[in-house]
Amino acid sequence: MAKQDIAIETRDGTAKAGLFQPGRRPAAEAPGVILYMDAFGPRPALDAMAERLAGEGYVVLLPDLFYRYGDYGPFDARTAFSEEPTRTTLRSMIGGTTQDMTRRDSAAFLEALTQAGATGRIGTVGYCMGGSRAIHAAAAYPERIAAAASFHGGRLANDAPDSPHLHVATIKGHVYVGSAGIDESFPPEQSARLAEALRRAEIDHVIENYVGMAHGWAVPDNRVYDERGAERHWKRLLTLFDETLR
Repeated sequence: MAKQDIAIETRDGTAKAGLFQPGRRPAAEAPGVILYMDAFGPRPALDAMAERLAGEGYVVLLPDLFYRYGDYGPFDARTAFSEEPTRTTLRSMIGGTTQDMTRRDSAAFLEALTQAGATGRIGTVGYCMGGSRAIHAAAAYPERIAAAASFHGGRLANDAPDSPHLHVATIKGHVYVGSAGIDESFPPEQSARLAEALRRAEIDHVIENYVGMAHGWAVPDNRVYDERGAERHWKRLLTLFDETLR
């Protein structure tokens, strides 16, 4: 599954992305997946995750959500939030990349998958900041996105007007949320608020608490990576996509 570096024209500029073709079936028959990055940007660790998905028979797109900032990083997932100046830089970039931007960008991401041969149903998956993006994309493009997954995603039911839980009513697919056991960015009260919103919208969903896992456990270059927890996440993700995209 060789990675192809591509450029995607969005309404705001040109986003770099990695495109990973499936190994088991022709691209014309393969469903597509958008992998929304965590806060540290596209890098070999995320490439490896995209390759694993491609190996299961998906056309996978890994876009750079920070493309508006030009050249940067990628950041070291083990130290970026514990050291200056990267902590301040990262927080600024995350805050400056709004949900509305990502919703607009996702139209171009979907078109890129179509051009790559994934013309049917699409799945989204995101990690950390990407978790909320995966859910927002499903709300913005319900006719195309049949499944959305978030792993250790933060701020999924916060007090901001762009909080994901306020926009889930338009989702027509399935939603899976895997939360870290203890996560300040997604505390129990937010989990309850998100569950209520999904249930009221009558959306098929699962919110699962990964007890003992810390925020970032599923991404292999994160300092809190947990292999057992990561494999559990893969099992859940592949089951979700197999049941909804095939």
